[in-house]
Parts: sequence; structure tokens; C-alpha cells
Amino acid sequence: MKTLLDTQSLGLSAGPRMLVDDLSFTVRPGEVWALLGPNGSGKTTLLHALAGVRPVEAGHVELGGRPLAQWPPGEAACLRGLLPQVIADSFSASVLELVLIGRHPHLARWAWEGPEDEAKARAALAVVDLAGFEARDVLSLSGGERQRVALAALLAQDPLLLLLDEPLAHLDLHHQIALLQHLQGLARTAGKAVVFSVHDLNLAARFATHALVLGPHGHRAGPVAEVMDETTLSRTFGHALRRVRVGGHWLFVPD
Repeated sequence: MKTLLDTQSLGLSAGPRMLVDDLSFTVRPGEVWALLGPNGSGKTTLLHALAGVRPVEAGHVELGGRPLAQWPPGEAACLRGLLPQVIADSFSASVLELVLIGRHPHLARWAWEGPEDEAKARAALAVVDLAGFEARDVLSLSGGERQRVALAALLAQDPLLLLLDEPLAHLDLHHQIALLQHLQGLARTAGKAVVFSVHDLNLAARFATHALVLGPHGHRAGPVAEVMDETTLSRTFGHALRRVRVGGHWLFVPD
């Protein structure tokens, strides 16, 4: 599949305020996109629209070369997965039970999870450093642990396109780096693509191949080296930034 996601002249608003106007960009296998912008710039709204859980005001979104609205929900869930920013637990359940929810798009109607599904769920838990937590009640977990359970469910879902809304929230530095390395590896070796919103410019510059910047002065999309420059980011975030080279990586620091 040459193109996983394609948007043309996309328009999104929140009440009377236009958040995204005339946005066009394409995501291909092997790419990792960092979605950047200040609070309220439309990052969550855009991710929900790309996942098909929010309507667009203008333009259209294609998934795998086909209009998103034409995909049956079950088939779409096998192709793209969304990690929401807010995760609420309303009832008690084991960690393994929650992660197995990620396997539901791959099951026939009325089918139960089998040994292969359980193996994928356990493997996903190991990736997020939660092996041995399978029997734990999700209500007993810390915020960071609960975030990693949600990430494991998305990994168990095994979509080609992963859409993640602030996946690093609540994670300590070790798990932030481990997650980004894993997502980077999925894109490089498994033919997947990743779009994730993030506030840490330096992690975005280090791990992403492409960046989409949303802000009060419009948007820019393209390879990280072209989009993440001092002028664009300073204007977007309303504070002067300077780019410096440290240990083979570019870092952005307040000027």
C-alpha cells in the first residue's frame, strides 16, 4: 500500500473558530509524523477527524486510497487505530482483558479471543514493560501504568496506521524513549506509519521523520528537517527558540 492516509483541503472548526483550513498532506508506510502546536491549535480535533470519529467541515480524508467514510467500521479498525488523549475507566477489569479489546476488530462476529490473540496481547504488554501485570485490576494502576495499558491495546490491535494523541503523557523519560523507539521500529521494519501529537520538540525532532505544525499563523507539513526550523516554531509557540547541535542531534532551546 503506497499511501496509508491522504487529506485534501481539510477544514476543521470548533464552534465559530476555524482550527484547520485547507490542509493537505499524505502519510506513507515507514513515516513517523509528529503533530505539533500550542494548546487549542486543533491537534486532538485533527487526529479524531483522521480516525473518522469526527466529521470534517471541508475537504476529505482517504484511508488506504479509499474515502474514509466508505470503510466499514470493522475493516477500518484493522487498518487504523487511535489512542485518545483521555482514558476513563468506569468499571473494574483486568489488564489483560483491556488489552484484548484491541483484538476485537480481527475477530468474527460472536467469536471469542483465542490463544493467538492472547499471545499478541501479552507481547504488547511486554513491549510497554507491563509483563506480569495481566491479572492486575486496571483501577489499581497509576496514571503512567494505565497509559501504557492503553498503548498495549493499540499495539495488540496491530493497525497499519497508528494515530496517537499525546502518547507520552504520564510516562517517565525511560518509557517515553522506549515507546518512541518501538514506534520508530514499527515504521521502519513493519511497513506501518505513525502520527502522534507531542509537546516535546526535541523528542519530535529526534524520532519523527515528518512534522505537521499547527498554529495561529497557519500550518506547515513535510520532512522534519524542512519544517522544524527556528522561525516556524518560534512563531507557532509565541516564544523565541534557538536550534543547537548536541551529540549528533538537533535540540531546540528557549532563546
